Amino acid sequence: MSLQEALESGKFVVTAEIAPPKGTNTDEIKHLLDLYDGRVDAINATDNQSAVMRMSSLALSKIVLDHGHEAVVQMTCRDRNRLALQSDLLGAHALGIRNVVAMTGDHVIAGDHKQAKPVYDVESVQLLQMIRSLNEGRDMMGTPLKGPTGFYAGAVVTPEANPLEPQLIKFAKKVQAGAKYFQTQAIYDITMFNIFMSHARKMGAKVLAGIVVLKNERMAQYLNDNIAGIRVPAGMIAELAAAPSKAEKLETGIRMAARLIRQLKEERICDGIHIMAIGMEERVPEIMKQAGLLSD
Repeated sequence: MSLQEALESGKFVVTAEIAPPKGTNTDEIKHLLDLYDGRVDAINATDNQSAVMRMSSLALSKIVLDHGHEAVVQMTCRDRNRLALQSDLLGAHALGIRNVVAMTGDHVIAGDHKQAKPVYDVESVQLLQMIRSLNEGRDMMGTPLKGPTGFYAGAVVTPEANPLEPQLIKFAKKVQAGAKYFQTQAIYDITMFNIFMSHARKMGAKVLAGIVVLKNERMAQYLNDNIAGIRVPAGMIAELAAAPSKAEKLETGIRMAARLIRQLKEERICDGIHIMAIGMEERVPEIMKQAGLLSD
């Protein structure tokens, strides 16, 4: 079942994120793909996430496809101008990739090649418009293509931003530009997320809530202090702080993530989840099992 079919069927969809290797060895990637088999609906290939140089998201997406998974290629505007973006999109389609998430991309100052020159010829809304144009059989200049693309276009949003209004405006622009689904920044505050969803539902796009496991209270506090749009409630921080050891703090974080997922599903708050495991990819099936999404 394609990602589009899964979302449109009303199923509670699970996508997971895998970072390409920093090198050519894909053994760990293939192990994760085997581990995720039959458990997730689609797998995102990140695009030089956090501006750290890695194998291309396009190459990883092809590996994901070849292992029988539904692939979602992330494409950022940071590293490519409009020529390169269109070229890579046509190439992705030729390789069988049908799902794209359009992103502006983290600035290079955050990454491991700080002298790199950021491009940002277009931004995420314009990239979505570009994808729609390619789907209609034209390039950005209106020149007809020898065969249109057929992408299912997605985007990202920060639903717990404060103030929320700028995110809602951008969300609406992305929907108008052709985004059919959204994978969100990490969410922790259900009350805040419900407020966002009360607006998002009116616009018709599908929403997958971002899930990031908290490893300890220091990580939670760091996110609150340094990452715009993330709000870890004080109760969660206290719960992590009460755990007596490093291992037990991590298990507490996993239980909290599973509890959050279970609530999202049982209350049908959104259309699914997007798990960003960040170094804990092997624990994804366990998180899903604790959340009641897996029986094995």
